[in-house]
Amino acid sequence: METILSLYITLMSVIFAGIANMVFCKYPIAHRLMIPMDAGKRLSDGKRLFGQNKTWKGFIGMTLFGGLFQVIWGLILKMLPSLEPLNLFYGVFINSILNNLWIGLLLGLAYALFELPNSFMKRRLEIKPGKTATNQWKWFFVFIDQADSLLGCALVVALLIPTSWSQFFGFILLGAATHIVINQLLYFFKLRKNPF
Repeated sequence: METILSLYITLMSVIFAGIANMVFCKYPIAHRLMIPMDAGKRLSDGKRLFGQNKTWKGFIGMTLFGGLFQVIWGLILKMLPSLEPLNLFYGVFINSILNNLWIGLLLGLAYALFELPNSFMKRRLEIKPGKTATNQWKWFFVFIDQADSLLGCALVVALLIPTSWSQFFGFILLGAATHIVINQLLYFFKLRKNPF
């Protein structure tokens, strides 16, 4: 149980950042950043690189929110001394604003970057942006849609601190399951177009 709690406490800031970024992307602010990352370009197969939904607003927002919420989460954990040691980052790095800022920026950047290969694959398979496959690829992409960004975050954790294989895969699997639950809530509150 402590291991699961530790995984959550280590990446809780990413959960908050992802929710904040979803809300940020839905609200009509920062219009200039609503530019698709692929600038509408098509490859030789005539298909978009990433699609309309991968915007600079979401990419930059996730990176910045990653830094912001890691700092906030670090401050909260300072007030909870029994939980602070469960954050794996603090076994190696001091819980300081500066350390939390650069760790959070890296986590947010990895989260955003690791969503791009999935979008690239989905465009090749003609799955519409923001939609789930309806063919034999459906459940594969349901899982990948939840796990891709967590793979990026798990790699950041593994590069920065000693991480066991069980912790590494725990971040991905537990994170994907949590992602599904959060997506269901966002869908319920109409902040997401589909439940997966």
